[in-house]
Amino acid sequence: MQNQRNIILAVVLTALVLFGWEAAVGYFYPQAKTPVQTVAAGGAEKATSPTTPIKPTREGGLVDPNDVALEQKDLRAELASGGRVPVAAPGLSGSINLTGAMVDDLVLNRHRETVEKNSGPVRIFSPAGTPAQQFAQVGWLGQGGVAAPNAQTVWTAPANARLTPSTPVTLTWANPTGQRFAITYSIDNNYMITAVQTVENAGGVPVVVKPFALVNRTDKTASLSTWNVHSGPIGAFDGSVNFNVGYKCGSSFSFLSSCVDLDAQKSVVNQGKADWIGFTDIYWMSAIVPVNAKADSTFRAMGNDIFRADLIYDQQVVQPRSRVSATTKLFAGAKEHAVLDAYEKQGITNFSLAIDWGWFRWFEKPIFWLLTSLFKLVGNFGFAIILLTVIVRGAMFPVAQRQFASMAAMRAIQPKMKALQERYKDDKQKQQQEIMALYKKEGVNPLAGCLPMFLQIPVFFALYKTLILSIEMRHQPFILWIKDLSAPDPLHVLNLFGLLNFQPPGFLAIGVLALLLGLTMYLQFQLNPAQMDPAQQQVFKIMPWFMMFVMAPFASGLLVYWITSNILTIAQQKFLYSRHPQLKAQQDKDAQDKARAAERDKGAKA
Repeated sequence: MQNQRNIILAVVLTALVLFGWEAAVGYFYPQAKTPVQTVAAGGAEKATSPTTPIKPTREGGLVDPNDVALEQKDLRAELASGGRVPVAAPGLSGSINLTGAMVDDLVLNRHRETVEKNSGPVRIFSPAGTPAQQFAQVGWLGQGGVAAPNAQTVWTAPANARLTPSTPVTLTWANPTGQRFAITYSIDNNYMITAVQTVENAGGVPVVVKPFALVNRTDKTASLSTWNVHSGPIGAFDGSVNFNVGYKCGSSFSFLSSCVDLDAQKSVVNQGKADWIGFTDIYWMSAIVPVNAKADSTFRAMGNDIFRADLIYDQQVVQPRSRVSATTKLFAGAKEHAVLDAYEKQGITNFSLAIDWGWFRWFEKPIFWLLTSLFKLVGNFGFAIILLTVIVRGAMFPVAQRQFASMAAMRAIQPKMKALQERYKDDKQKQQQEIMALYKKEGVNPLAGCLPMFLQIPVFFALYKTLILSIEMRHQPFILWIKDLSAPDPLHVLNLFGLLNFQPPGFLAIGVLALLLGLTMYLQFQLNPAQMDPAQQQVFKIMPWFMMFVMAPFASGLLVYWITSNILTIAQQKFLYSRHPQLKAQQDKDAQDKARAAERDKGAKA
């Protein structure tokens, strides 16, 4: 009995650690208010209103209303100033700034900001100086006094230049000593821009330059980073993806995963060959990739909530009347599973692992594949999750048969167990010995009912990771009020299901799906054998409602899975109970006893 109680408590604590930590950290430990200075183009500091990064949103983006308003104003001013080359591709749209040759204006054509159909596309890059600044730049460091272009350099583009998948664009600039610099940008149909940097030396002496590439961004737009889902600096070095560097580790308890605090250290020089380096949110990523060249890589904290990822190539000597080149790929887009896989097949090492599947990706990726395959079949992710649940329950049917047979046998011998408890109520050791002897005599294993619960934990965790990580699940509707299965249930009891203008905190945001989860768990537990130990009885009584509170803030798709699983379990359990001979005989006996008792009461009244 003690072992069984420990197993139950272990399951509850495991659920809390795996799924409850994120909600607790986000609610009880919001980030403190900090005044912010942003860096304007040209290097000057520009003051903005103080911000309150209450806590990063699940997807990322500005959270302070003042920043949102300022971003819209600054963005309009920056993009209307001219001196830009338009970018138009199926995956990306925007422009390249001729000042500094910066890629600083990009939106994702395939993804909307919100579930509303008229919401604009997701913006991933914004110019320097805007509250949401994020941009990429390639260039050179001049050695020995060579004049190289910088962030204030105004480049020249061909007339009517427009970057599309079929029309690359070359920007040029020449210094007074005879060196001509050129950057040729090309773009594919998804999210990859290729920059070829060329230096041609028309002077009379050799010159030395170091090509570089960088991604610059603010963490004010970062998505929530937790111990099991990383958001922040990311890179692959010597074929291994590094998730251990954070913007500011202490704010989200990232130290639990040995987080390196970039804001405190100011710079982190990465060891090993850089395969790619950049910054990731849950759904979006910007990364630079060296092509056929060795480059040193560094993460830097620039101050004022600005961070940078650098690639610096080996220095190159450019002889008179010759040229040298370096090629860097820039990924700026959504972490779509198929797209990342395709880039990995094209030679970018471990690019698909930018999705933080974790240690159990060997199990999570097949669940993801099955779920997306079912979605293609039925066209609705909610129904795909239900079908996935049916398949999982079907695969575990033989195990469930044994579980329910054991549970039915437990229910059948409960009268005998109660009799033993009464007989040996003053001798607990003898009571336990007699109960174990009864188990052995009746062929009952009291722990058999726990096995399916443990088997479902990997499936549940895999679905949890799939729903919160996969961009394919974002903004996928189900039915009625469920417009996004990757988001929590939007209707809550405490605000009368949306009638009151009040948003309850996460752990009190009990919605319709959470109520259904608690109810189905309660009904399921009613079919289980009553626990003989009073402590176990209390655990089983409160567990459905406890799990209702724990699961309420989680993705609606997870609750759809669990509710469906509970309903199938109840149906299967009742069916098997009805066919179990011992339990059926006990139920018939109980019915006869009740009928006789009713007859006696009737006779007594007469």
